[in-house]
Amino acid sequence: MKAIQVQVPGGPDSLLLVDLPDPLPGPGQVRVKAHAIGVGRPDVLIRQGTYKWMPPLPAVPGAELAGVVDAIGEGVTQWQLGDRVLVSARELAQRGGCYAEAIVVPQDAPYPLHPTVAFEDAVSLPNLQLALALMRVAGTSHRPQPHVLITGASGGVAGMLCQVAKHRGFATIGTSRTADKSQYARDHGFDHVVCTEQDDLKTQIQTLTQGRGVDLVFDHLGGQSLIDGLHSLASLGTVVSYNIVQGMPTDDVFQVLRKFLGKSLAVRCFSMHTFDEDPLARRALMQEAIELMAQGLVRPPEHQIFKLSEVRQTHVLLDQGRVSGKLVMQP
Repeated sequence: MKAIQVQVPGGPDSLLLVDLPDPLPGPGQVRVKAHAIGVGRPDVLIRQGTYKWMPPLPAVPGAELAGVVDAIGEGVTQWQLGDRVLVSARELAQRGGCYAEAIVVPQDAPYPLHPTVAFEDAVSLPNLQLALALMRVAGTSHRPQPHVLITGASGGVAGMLCQVAKHRGFATIGTSRTADKSQYARDHGFDHVVCTEQDDLKTQIQTLTQGRGVDLVFDHLGGQSLIDGLHSLASLGTVVSYNIVQGMPTDDVFQVLRKFLGKSLAVRCFSMHTFDEDPLARRALMQEAIELMAQGLVRPPEHQIFKLSEVRQTHVLLDQGRVSGKLVMQP
């Protein structure tokens, strides 16, 4: 079968299209034939060799794959040939493995897909699962007309966060670097988007919240963005940091918190790996995500589709920050 392998970490050129033996399921395992493969930032970290949960080299990146069960090992009772399923690497003992035409996994790893959820949409479900987890750890504001600020509003996780937050009564404010990405975010559900190349974030937040500030900030950028998020908060507000794409803040975060001591602000650093030791909670979040998408309560993002052999192009887009929606590969 065809697969993408990283033998020596590096840039997009380190992603190699290779031929590997067709995997065969053993006892208690199933093989899933890929129809759609998601592309995301953890794949970049595996490519670069910097992922905290790095699989051993040579490694096949990829955190999500949707397809059909096409082979069943001895003792498997819960799946039949042709069943539509989602495989998330969060359910595997080793992360990665989905940049391939097929993958063999334990029978309790896949999720059944509702027939109304297309394969290309299904690979965004882990983003929705993450959004639900982020809302859970952030808590719920009991204030009337609460506001949430979501950075990088045109991204896949941000789009899911926007929909979940609106479903729970929040007014949503996004940030984006460019006018076209800002328009994309507005078109896909954000109530307001601040283009940071054109507008002053602090002024816009004060205007949009009538001077009160936002109740929650979800930030995956880090750097100055996290500090700006703290400055945007209302009293008792919380910043949830779930990545630092732009690196660590240069300001002392605790010092900034002390500066706003009268507001009693909070910062939470979150990783989905928190649920590695709680599979029941993790799977319940995914089941909720599947139901929300199947019922049409959360829309999947627009996707850009590439061939598996075009994987380097997808990583160039990720490296350049030129992704809106979800990148999807098809074998």
